[in-house]
Amino acid sequence: MENANYETAVLNSNLYKIFTGVYNDFRSKSSNDYMFELPPLEYQDFIDAIDKEYVKCIVLLENHIPTAFLIYTTAISESIELNVIHCLGNEDLLNKRKLLLERFLKETEKERAEKVVCYPLLGMQAGFTGDISHYGFKFVGLAVLRFMMDNKNSEEVLNSLASEPQDESYKVTTWENMYYDKAVEVIHEGFKTASDALFDTRYLTKEGTDDILDKIVNGVYGEFLPETTSVLLYNGKPCGFCFTNITGGKIANIPLVSIEKEHQGKGLAKHLIKKSVSSILQKVRSGEREFTEVNVSAETNNIPALKMYRHAGFKEDYSYPQAYLPIQ
Repeated sequence: MENANYETAVLNSNLYKIFTGVYNDFRSKSSNDYMFELPPLEYQDFIDAIDKEYVKCIVLLENHIPTAFLIYTTAISESIELNVIHCLGNEDLLNKRKLLLERFLKETEKERAEKVVCYPLLGMQAGFTGDISHYGFKFVGLAVLRFMMDNKNSEEVLNSLASEPQDESYKVTTWENMYYDKAVEVIHEGFKTASDALFDTRYLTKEGTDDILDKIVNGVYGEFLPETTSVLLYNGKPCGFCFTNITGGKIANIPLVSIEKEHQGKGLAKHLIKKSVSSILQKVRSGEREFTEVNVSAETNNIPALKMYRHAGFKEDYSYPQAYLPIQ
């Protein structure tokens, strides 16, 4: 039963005017409190996204006034993506989050029969882990690492890496569309048993992996950078990939790195990273682009991956729990 002072509702046009305050409070805190790299949509743009059903929002009303909300979407991937739970002020937070989450679970009951819920607990939301674990959520730790364009030490570390493998059977080259089908195969094999598949089940099938890669190369997840995406060739045939895109105006990103199983364990991934980051640096130095950084995420317990990125000049910035609710 909901508290007599509280009720939950799906955001609709009847609430648009009185919802402005709590949403703008969230926007003002999105960077410091929630570690959002990009500012959330302006209020009218957010309302437009609601009207077009790109995102959905559940509002908590306290004496008929919005004081908290939950935003989620089912439109971007095969998962139900819970984006944020925000409360105005610090009173009765546990109860407010509980009511919002229970309404969310009710609203998504049918979809959850076929889809995983994923929820990155960024910033202050990391403190929600104990609360949402009671609803069956499980967690994977993710670390965010950054290569800053103005960090000379990082650049020197990157430059100290060899550009090409010692084994001349391997060469590092740049992305071409003819590598697409092989990339789907390599990424599927590399990620189907990784933790990423727990909160994005598309990695479990080639068809799902194809959807992920299609959205990367066609700019759905941010501008694709084919000229800085690197490909590892073995005797002229592709066997590894390092994709790059733009997640924000001045933030480059490495969303996927994968090498065919038979070529793993040879330290080859660092050559892909070296070529991709060096190419991005070159674009910045020439004035062609204005990137401030390259970022990447890795599991907090994946020590080899963390070491690889450190050896390429990346530095760990912060970590957060990636929550996921398995299909019921």
